[in-house]
Amino acid sequence: MELSYTFQNQELLNLALTHTSLAHEKGIESNQRLEFLGDSILSFVVATELYARFPQLAEGRLTEMRAAAVCEKSLAQAAREMDLGSGIRFGKSETVCGGREKESILADAFEAVLGAIYLDSNMDVAREWVLRHLEETIMESAKLDFTNYKSELQKYYQKRDKTRDVVTYRLVGQTGPDHQPVFEAEAVYLGKVIGRGSGNSRKAAEQQAAKQAYRKL
Repeated sequence: MELSYTFQNQELLNLALTHTSLAHEKGIESNQRLEFLGDSILSFVVATELYARFPQLAEGRLTEMRAAAVCEKSLAQAAREMDLGSGIRFGKSETVCGGREKESILADAFEAVLGAIYLDSNMDVAREWVLRHLEETIMESAKLDFTNYKSELQKYYQKRDKTRDVVTYRLVGQTGPDHQPVFEAEAVYLGKVIGRGSGNSRKAAEQQAAKQAYRKL
């Protein structure tokens, strides 16, 4: 692991890396309490950073950006970059199930380590650690498109046609392995296909179909 931090109290790190599967087997404490603490610290640090860096943005946009920056996928990626999974202590059940690669476990461990770093040092050090590993993700969140195209498309047609007809969506295909599927969807209005899209979930595919349709208007 490359944590970019040296613990004074090694027991805090050990606790941060103790998964519930091992805790249940051994009758010891897991990292869940540290995860709870780290989650709060992470939210505060990212919110403060966004508030300072983007004074022109409204609350709603800042909330969306914070959610994107601290989502499971973002934290898991940061955890992978520091090889955090190699240090997590699992019980037999989770070891067999490949816990070291699960995004939810990696994200939880990231938060637990953050909580441990805070207790081992102070908020300034914890903040520096967060930014060292997530600053690029925080800045990239400003470029993300958070528009709900399904909602915008619906409002457009209801306003234009003054009818109760709604845009509907249908799944037209699914490819890829079970653990990484790709869904294909179509947006349909009055029986006509007005947009197509794909995504790693049905909801994401529908949003992409709505986005294509909306941009054609």
